Amino acid sequence: MKILVGVKRVVDASFAVRVKGDHSGVDLDNVRMAMNPFDEIALEEALRLREQKLATEVLAVSIGPVKAEEVLRAALAMGADRALLIEAEGRIEPLAVAKLLKAIVLAEGVELALLGRQAIDDDATQTGQMLAGLLGWGQATFAAKVEIGHGVLRVEREVDTGLQVVELRLPAVITADLRLNTPRFAALPKIMAARKKPIERKTPAELGVDIAPRLEVMRTDEPPARPAGVVIGSVRELVAGLKAAGALAK
Repeated sequence: MKILVGVKRVVDASFAVRVKGDHSGVDLDNVRMAMNPFDEIALEEALRLREQKLATEVLAVSIGPVKAEEVLRAALAMGADRALLIEAEGRIEPLAVAKLLKAIVLAEGVELALLGRQAIDDDATQTGQMLAGLLGWGQATFAAKVEIGHGVLRVEREVDTGLQVVELRLPAVITADLRLNTPRFAALPKIMAARKKPIERKTPAELGVDIAPRLEVMRTDEPPARPAGVVIGSVRELVAGLKAAGALAK
C-alpha cells in the first residue's frame, strides 16, 4: 500500500504573526516557517503504518514556492521515502490543493491519503474532505486512532460529544487530529542525509489543474484585544455579575 501525506509550509506555531500595515494579509518577512503541526502528525502515522509493514511507501507532497522544499526535507529526515514539490506561487485555495493531490494520487496509485485536519494558517479544514469527494473515496476526519486489517480501516474520531468509531474500506482519506500520535524527532544524521536526497518537481500545468483563486480576501485584521480580567470578592458577587451579564437564567 502506498500512502500520500500532504505537508504544508506555514508560520511556525510558536511565532507571533503580524498583520501588514495595509491589511492585505499577514507579514511573512523574517518569519520562521515550519511544517504544519497537523501534517507532521499525519506523516508520523504514515511512518508507523509502514513500520508495521502495512504500507510499502510514504510519499510526502507539498504545494507552494521553492522554499517549501524545507518541509519536504524535514519529511525525508523523519523517514518519508520520497518527496514531491508542486511549485506554485501565491495563495492556493483548498479546492485547488485537493485537485492537485487528486492528480498525484491517481498518477502514483496511492491507496491511502493522510492529511492534517487543518492548516494553522487559514484553519480552513476543507482539503481532506474535498479530496475524498473528488476521488469518490471514503473518509474519516479528525482521527484520534487508526487501525488497519484486511483492507478495512477502523478509525476513532474526535467529535463534540467524545469519540466516534467508523469503519471504511481502502482506498480512503484520513485527516489527523492532535491526539493521534506524537511526532518523532529527526536525528541529526538523518537531517544531514535528507539534504542530499532528490526532490521531485511538478507544476499545476503539468497536472492539468487550474489553481486560479475563486475567492478574494478583502481585508485581514488582528482579533480584538482581550479585555482585562476582574477580581471577584465573593461567590455572591460572582453570581450577581453573571446574572447581570445574562449568563445565568433568572
